Amino acid sequence: MEKTKEKESLSIKEQIKVLRFLLQFAKKEKIRFGFAIFFGIVQASVSVSLPFVLKQFMDTHLRQNAYEFGLLLYFALLYLGLSLVNALAQFGRWYLFEQGAVGMGNETRRAIYKKIHTMGLGFFDKTPAGWLITRITSDTDLLQFCFVFIMVLTGLFSFIASFIGLSLIESNLSWILFALLPFLFLAVILYQKLSSVAYQKMRESLSEINTKLNEYLVGIRIIHVFHEQGRITNEFEKNNAHYFKMRQKVIQINSIFLRSFVSFLSNMGMVLSLFFFAQISFTQVVAAGVVYAFITNLQQVFEPIGNMMELLSNFSAGIVQGKRILTVMETDGENPFNDEGSQRKIQLGKIEFRHVGFSYDGLTKVLDDVSFIVQPGETLAIVGHTGSGKSTIINVLMRFYEFQTGDILIDDISIRQFSKKELREKVGLILQDSQLFVGSVRENIRFMHPNLSEEDLMEASRLSQAHHFIEKLEAGYDEAVVEGGQAFSQGEKQLLSFARTIALDPKILVLDEATANVDSQTEYQIQVALKKMRKNRTTLAIAHRLSTIRDADNILVMDHGAVVEAGNHEELMDLNGLYKEMYQLQMERGKQNI
Repeated sequence: MEKTKEKESLSIKEQIKVLRFLLQFAKKEKIRFGFAIFFGIVQASVSVSLPFVLKQFMDTHLRQNAYEFGLLLYFALLYLGLSLVNALAQFGRWYLFEQGAVGMGNETRRAIYKKIHTMGLGFFDKTPAGWLITRITSDTDLLQFCFVFIMVLTGLFSFIASFIGLSLIESNLSWILFALLPFLFLAVILYQKLSSVAYQKMRESLSEINTKLNEYLVGIRIIHVFHEQGRITNEFEKNNAHYFKMRQKVIQINSIFLRSFVSFLSNMGMVLSLFFFAQISFTQVVAAGVVYAFITNLQQVFEPIGNMMELLSNFSAGIVQGKRILTVMETDGENPFNDEGSQRKIQLGKIEFRHVGFSYDGLTKVLDDVSFIVQPGETLAIVGHTGSGKSTIINVLMRFYEFQTGDILIDDISIRQFSKKELREKVGLILQDSQLFVGSVRENIRFMHPNLSEEDLMEASRLSQAHHFIEKLEAGYDEAVVEGGQAFSQGEKQLLSFARTIALDPKILVLDEATANVDSQTEYQIQVALKKMRKNRTTLAIAHRLSTIRDADNILVMDHGAVVEAGNHEELMDLNGLYKEMYQLQMERGKQNI
């Protein structure tokens, strides 16, 4: 899935689809949400009843001076008790729903993170890391969606209860509410339309900032090397200014449509009510309690609508965020198929490429009818100029990408018939650029094998030639590893990467230019380590320095995605072809650098 500019608004059908998607994450929190709704109904019922208590006291007892201390105390305690119930219900509603909302966000975050780990590398090639970080972090905060979900249900009940209360007090004046509601609903529709567009643009702008920040922080060294801090800062300022502008637009929309407009309509209702009560008073006595109860209930009709109106902005944001998450969850992820239920095991380590064809974009062939066999325990080296398809052979062998034609077999069984777990445990990959993770040296070696015994850990370190420099570290195997392993040299990181891979005891060893970024002395150490590691293992090595693969059992020479030469070092030199040309060129350059 490639990040593209999203639509400025979502259709009703799309919004319903997003809501149904989000509701599935609320299932585990249904008890909390259920009780939150219950407490909301209790709060709405009590809020409507409170004005009736005062009305009864004012009209029946206070106006007629027919009250005693005991009666006054009764009404005071009744009102206090109902107010306490109202406060407790309000607390229960907000506490439970916020707890449920946090749990819902947690479930969503887990789901999208789990989904991302099912994606193939093709997905990550096209999707910026910052965009994904926004999806996992801020977009999974669905608290605003839960606000609206609870408020709509409890607000609807509050509206109905307050309307019933108005009808019981003075049914002839209930038309006031119907006269004002069209204006309110029109404002709600207009606000929802405008705010959804504004919020979506604001979220897009924030996602762009996160994407750029990720790029800048990862490439901070390059920025300093080329002294591009000024230009990068200007680019960030432009993105930040656009986000600020979108944020201001959201504030403007909220300022116009939210509580100010609802309060105006509520006050208009109160003015109309007082006017008509004044008209009625010319022909009959209007009890003060009736006026108080009617106006209070009228205000309570607008209060839940005002709350829902205020939270519509959050609803719009929740829909946009939900749509973004749904987009990721619905992406197939370009993940190659493997039989994950398979119990097949890699026993020997024989590799066969049988007429394999592959293209990244479906147009340009990167591998064209590639065939070769590596017998168990043999070492096959693959060489060629940049872009010849060397690394792509590893990508399809490791099932990072799906090849389009032909087949790849391990132990004469199609690679698709092995589970990915089996492939990852039995096919050890060492890349050109080693990646270490924050923790300790010991934790990094155990990264793919957390239950590795101390004895096996030491053995893996010795076999990979990493033990000798680890011993010299101040804390030894407990030495802290900072982000990216910056405290270690490239050679040391590579040796740790060897130890991490060899700890799995793989049947097949895959090396992607493992010595390309190290000095000659470190290269010698790595070659010693590789010689030990390759023993009794099938090895597939992408080679940059041809001098390092002279002892390979077989060497393939790639050019424009096809195998153009094959044989051992001596045989290829005798061919006087591309391999000999590349080898002699490297030897001449080596002499010039001495």
